[in-house]
This record gives sequence, C-alpha cells and structure tokens, in this order.
Amino acid sequence: MRSSAVKFEIGAGKIWVALEGQRCLEKDEILKAAQLNENEFYAGIGWLARENKIFEEDEIHYGPGTTNLTSKIGTNAGRVWRVMDIWGEVNISTIGRLADMDEKEAYAALGWLAKENKIYISEKQMYNLK
Repeated sequence: MRSSAVKFEIGAGKIWVALEGQRCLEKDEILKAAQLNENEFYAGIGWLARENKIFEEDEIHYGPGTTNLTSKIGTNAGRVWRVMDIWGEVNISTIGRLADMDEKEAYAALGWLAKENKIYISEKQMYNLK
C-alpha cells in the first residue's frame, strides 16, 4: 500500500497536469479533471506551493506560476509541525483543533510538510514527524 505522502505527491502531479496550458482554473474544474477529493486537492496544493509552482486567485481559482501561498500555507505548516512536535502522532481532526485551522488548511499544511519530507503518515491516517 502506498503511503499518504506518495498520494500527496501524486495528487500534486494530477493538479499540475490539469493546469497545464491554463492560466487559471476553478477548484471544482481541477477536482474533476484531476479526479481528486477535496482533501487530496488541498494536500496537492500544499505540495505545489512548497515547490513554488502554484498561485491562488480569489480563493477558488488556481494557476501555474510563482506561488502567493507561502505566508498562508507555510505559516500553517509551521503550526502543524509544532503540534506534532508536542503531541506526536495525531489525526487530521486533532491537528485542526490544536493548530486552530480547518481541515482544508491542515491538509494544505501537511502537503507542504510532505514535500519537505518532514512527516510520516501511517496507514491509519495518523500523522507524525520523521
């Protein structure tokens, strides 16, 4: 079975392919083209933001290019990292509650951290630092 970190990378790749040749697409268009659920989408966005490959326009449109998400997702990634540093292995709802963010923000932050190879994701969807 593939780890979720690999799934995050695959999701990022699918988003990247969906955006190929586009200036910008709505989130729902990307979800449909990439055949991802929302959690996979936000994790992929976090991954691509860490790679400096995606920008967000008006919170529902995304396009290929230099990211404008570093302060948002990067800051959240730091908060998630601190939660895992203190609490150890946690699930997504615990991350959201302790880091004071919603699930989509938590998944984007996890995508960022996964790109940095800083987290371990168990088969039971528990997240921890490497």
